[in-house]
Amino acid sequence: MSNVKRDLIPPSTMGEKLKQVGPGLVVAATGVGTADLITSIVIGTSFGMTFVWAIIVGSILKYYLNEGVGRWYLATGRTMLDGWHSLGKWATGYFGVYSIIWGFVYGAAAASTAGMAMHAMFPIMPLWAWAIIHSVGGFLLIFSGRYLLFERVMTVLIGIMFITIIGTAVLFLPSFGDFAGGFVPTIPDGSFMMMIGLIGGVGGTITMASYGYWLAEKNWKGKEWIPTMRIDAKVAYTLTAIFTLAGLVIGAEFLGGTGVSIRDDQGLLHLADLLGEEFGTPMRWMFLVAFWSAAYTSLLGVWNGVPYLFADFIKTIRKKKGPGKQIVSETEPAYRFYLAWLTFPPMILFYFGKPVELIIIYGALGSLFMPFLAISLLLLLNSKTVAQELRNKLGANIVLVGCLIMFAYLGVNELIKILTK
Repeated sequence: MSNVKRDLIPPSTMGEKLKQVGPGLVVAATGVGTADLITSIVIGTSFGMTFVWAIIVGSILKYYLNEGVGRWYLATGRTMLDGWHSLGKWATGYFGVYSIIWGFVYGAAAASTAGMAMHAMFPIMPLWAWAIIHSVGGFLLIFSGRYLLFERVMTVLIGIMFITIIGTAVLFLPSFGDFAGGFVPTIPDGSFMMMIGLIGGVGGTITMASYGYWLAEKNWKGKEWIPTMRIDAKVAYTLTAIFTLAGLVIGAEFLGGTGVSIRDDQGLLHLADLLGEEFGTPMRWMFLVAFWSAAYTSLLGVWNGVPYLFADFIKTIRKKKGPGKQIVSETEPAYRFYLAWLTFPPMILFYFGKPVELIIIYGALGSLFMPFLAISLLLLLNSKTVAQELRNKLGANIVLVGCLIMFAYLGVNELIKILTK
């Protein structure tokens, strides 16, 4: 019993708080995937170190979103689903539709990306077979219902991801002048949308809304844990910024001026080959391991985090959940149903491709999720549900309004692209 009590006491010193870091790393590792790596490399290739400032701004914005989700849970004991439901049936309904379509398409995309990296290292079986192995492996790990095991696996993969990608970037460190110049906000001609995409894409996915469930798994409860949660989130998004900066360095210093185009996951394989030609086979393997770990942490984080949201959604619409009570667990039928939904039905897409209509709906819903999260936090964290001293201060409101405007702008542009294809 004494161990349990010690676990429930919020740490008071910075050292003790740093030892507790974990849930934020899971959120950040899930959000930082191959798409962020590609974006940072492409922008570095085109504009050098110009957008160091944009990566820092993006990380700060995502910190405020993540901190808002964590503060909502710790201040009220209520999940994001509770919050959305209190805003109206439209919010809960939006999530329900979004989660089903998003999960089906993302399940195939995440497994294929992780499988692609493994296939490049070990081409002993078809890519689709590697994809299935990764998907089922994630299913089995999460189905065990052992959060601490999942967090340890994620921590190891995060370590591998950062060591390999930063190890690659160390070979191409820019001059101090070039790096320092990137802190000055400038937007070269023709770079505005890429800049906005870089800021909006740094470590942000639907799993940010899962943060409260991961805090609950760690047994962090009550407003006393808010200082620890903030340290957790700050460490996570500092590492996110470093990871994305490493991609910018690789693009700027290795690919800049070469005319090489890195536009998708296949482009990352091409980059691995180029690194191998320049520095030898070990360098190629190091980058492929970085590619794989970035892809697989995203898969595992989604496999663990989004089923919480779905199970909470089912309880909410069935009205089987008392107000303010966190009773969603990894062993519930609805949780395991959605885990299976992410894993098995998407395998159909490995063989038949992605139906155009599904992709259009997926893209449309996806483009609206981050502004949906931003406006949710603005409404909830300024409401009377939250104690006065824990509500948003002026700075947090300004940042969240900025997030809302930026994500709404990105969402509208994404919708226009989808509808004009």
